[in-house]
Parts: sequence; C-alpha cells; structure tokens
Amino acid sequence: MPATMKQFTDRGAVSGWSRAALRLGRTGCVMRGAGAWVVLLAFAAASPRMAASARAEAAPATEPGQPPGTQPLARPAKADGYRGIWYFNQPTKDEYRYKYSGGMATYPQQHAPIAIYRKEVNKTFFAYGGTTARQPGDQPELLHLVSCFDHATGRVPRPTILLNKHTDDAHDNPTLQIDDAGRLWIFSNSHGTGRPSYIHRSTRPYSVDEFERVLTTNFSYGQPWHLAGQGFLFLHTRYVRGRRNLFWITSADGSQWTEAQRLACIEMGDYQISWPCGGRVGTAFDFHPRPLGLNARANLYYLETADLGRTWRTVAGQPVTTPLTNSANAALIYDSRKEARLVYLKDLNFDAQGRPVILFLTSKGFEPGPANGPREWKTARWTGAAWDIRALTTSGNNYDHGSLYIEADGTWRVIAPTDLGPQPYNPGGEIVMWTSRDQGRTWQRAKQLTRNSSRNHTYARRPLDAHPGFYALWADGHARQPSESCLYFTDRDGTHVWRLPARMDGEFAVPEIAW
Repeated sequence: MPATMKQFTDRGAVSGWSRAALRLGRTGCVMRGAGAWVVLLAFAAASPRMAASARAEAAPATEPGQPPGTQPLARPAKADGYRGIWYFNQPTKDEYRYKYSGGMATYPQQHAPIAIYRKEVNKTFFAYGGTTARQPGDQPELLHLVSCFDHATGRVPRPTILLNKHTDDAHDNPTLQIDDAGRLWIFSNSHGTGRPSYIHRSTRPYSVDEFERVLTTNFSYGQPWHLAGQGFLFLHTRYVRGRRNLFWITSADGSQWTEAQRLACIEMGDYQISWPCGGRVGTAFDFHPRPLGLNARANLYYLETADLGRTWRTVAGQPVTTPLTNSANAALIYDSRKEARLVYLKDLNFDAQGRPVILFLTSKGFEPGPANGPREWKTARWTGAAWDIRALTTSGNNYDHGSLYIEADGTWRVIAPTDLGPQPYNPGGEIVMWTSRDQGRTWQRAKQLTRNSSRNHTYARRPLDAHPGFYALWADGHARQPSESCLYFTDRDGTHVWRLPARMDGEFAVPEIAW
C-alpha cells in the first residue's frame, strides 16, 4: 500500500469509519491517481448527516489534464460576509460557564499558519472557521473559509466556502500554506478520529476561488510548512489510544507523502507550536502528566530540524532520537512542575541571529477565574549559550492568546488580549500592543487597540511574513453565551483596528474602522 494511504491507517491513528473504508467492498471505492490514493466513502455506518455530506461533496475521478491524485471540486460557493464560529469547551458550572469559550474563528494556536502574505501579488491570504448560523437559536456548523486582503486596493472579496465540517467544534479549523508555484493549500483538521480531515489545493496560483481535493484522511492540530526548494514538512497530532502524539510527514509536492514519524509522546501526550526560520523549522512543546493529562500541561521543550525531519536537534545542536517519551530529556527548557505551574504555549519566533524565542503563559490551574492567577506571560530566549526566561505581563485567563513579532530593527512586539474584557476572566479581553527594545528584559505598553467592547477579543494571530498593513487577525465573541462573532485585523503601528464586513452586498468590500 502506498505511503499516502498507509501512513494514515497504521498505528491506530484513524477512526473506525476510516479503517472500514479500506474494506468497503460495495459500500465505497478507493480511487488511485498517479501516486496518491483517495477514498470515496458511502459512510454506511456513519450518521445520516455525514453520509449526506459525503454524497454532496463527492467529486468525479481525476479528469485529463488534472494534476495526478486530485479530485476536482465544483466551484465553491461564496459567503455573504465574514462571521466566525462560536465554540465552548468543558462546562464549569460557575459564573464563567466554560473552561474556555467565545469567538474561535482563529483558534487554536496549534493551527499554524492561518494567514500568509505574498509580495508577488501584494495580498495577505487567510483561512478561518466560519459558521452556518445566521441568527440566535440557529444550530451552528463549522465552515472552512478562505479569503485574502488586497493591500493595493484595501478590499476583501466575499470569502470562499471550501467545505462544511458538520460540527461546531473549532478544533476542526483550517490551516493554510502556499507553495513555490503560488498554489494555496488548505489543511482541514479534525478533533480526534471521529471526523475526516482533508487537504485541498487551489486550482490556480494565488487564487481563492477554486480548489481540488488532494487527500481525505485524519489529522489534528496541523502545522504545514513549505520550505522553498525543499517541499512540505507537515507537523501535526494524531490521537493514539486517546493520547495526543506529535508526528511529522513530508512531501516534495503535496501529492505523495512519506511514512509518518512520531516526534513525541510523553506520558499522556503533548501540544506543540512551530515556526520556520530559513531552511529550519523549530517546534516548542509541552507534555501532559498523569493523571490529569492536558489539564495539567507542563514544561517547555524545544527541538528543530534543518532537513525536513531527517534529523532533530536541540537548540545547541545535539542530535536526539525520536520519539521523545520521557519528561526528562535533552529538549527540556523549563521544568514548570518545580514551580507548581501549568504551561500554555502561545507563539514561537526567531531573532536576527536565527535564535528561537518562545512566548508562553503560566498559571496555577486549569479552571477559569482569578483564583488560579496570576497568569504570567513570559518569553524564553536562546542566547547562544542558555535560555533566558523573562516576564512580560499578566492577564486573566489561560486561553488568552497573542502573537510575538521580532522585527528587523530589533523591536519585539506582542499583540494580545492582556486586558480584562467585558466577560472578565473568560478567554480573551481587550487587545493591547506591547513592545520591547532590549530583547524582552523590559516591556512597554505601547497602545491599547480595543476598548469598551461588548464581547471579548480572542486569539490574535500572526501571519507568516506579515505585511505591516495586516499584522494580526482575530475574532470576538461573548465568552459566556453563544453570540455573533466578527473578525478584525490591525496594522503594525496599531493605527486602527479594522472589522471585516459581517455582511456584504457586493463582491468586494472595504473593511470598516472599528477603533
């Protein structure tokens, strides 16, 4: 069996319906293109809604002239505006209602990148989680939407509806990548093994209008990186016996993928964040101790690869054997359990010398509310000889998420919801811009970007190769009850915050100034 299909069926990484697809007989078929396998499922054992979705999204076999191993899709529909998914996780039965909740169009940080600037066309492309809901009381389903901001005209088109994930779980949100030829690649994640994941590719360079399906499979928390002249390194998570294992696969062109390799599985699992630097990709990760697992997430680790995963090394260049399975290992940066602190990963970037800097938050516990404060934002910078860990600020919730920018003049910049919002101590709040000009030793509160909001702002995300005019993308939402969710962006100087149009009459619109 080719690696393109075998890698996603080995090691128990795929749910029952996926494995059953390989034994379909008369209930489905497996089509083989040149170098890739695509499964068309009748989902005889799945829910009626999933079966209906599979029939609706079924595509014809590869036509002459189509790239091998792809399924051409009908021309996707266009949404009539930018509206994000609202999502909650783990009710708490207190005033905060949920462990985390709110507008989750750009959630989570383990999905990266979700936005990319390309100077060839002077556009920032982005993918996000939208919703089918149109009014209060509607049952939302997650839409994967793709769009772009044209820096020359200052306009956005109607977003393209790539697919309906038939869930309201924002863990299924998409990630984005662009290859050397300018093709957009959308990686549609799944939370666990109960739903399929997809890889789609745009039919034309730098276009968000039409896509073809390359692969139907299963993966979570996808972080696809395309390195010029080398190909794809796809870092992701697979659920193995309920535990989050870190994996990677590679591909020269996206049509054929290598056998999956496990990077880490420490005790009950791991989360990771990653980012490229030239021909290298670094990853920072935690581990989930027994018996609480992710609700006791701890420690900070770092590894990097300069050869698409053939070898992994510590920041000091020491080779390591993967997978890492012990909490005490050569990649360890910070042992948070010595301080009885949890670790929440935020962002990873590199300074002018190519040295990694990690943004993270620590707290006393997983439950929301001030009792588990102070929630401390910190940076860990590799000096060339040691990790230098410094404090930045504090905020109200473990799931307050922001991004770290390291600019050509040496300025460090963080854009994050560090001020309490209208739903205090729930995820998000008011967005603040922080700057440091001494590598994180001291920080200045440069500007408050939002104020007097009615809903918390969540998950401010950094585009890859960010353009100064589209520097951070995020969503808002009421953190204690279902609500409308709008999307926003700001520029590098925090001149304004712009709201993407929630409803559009024409094919294009200019975002309005919100602050």
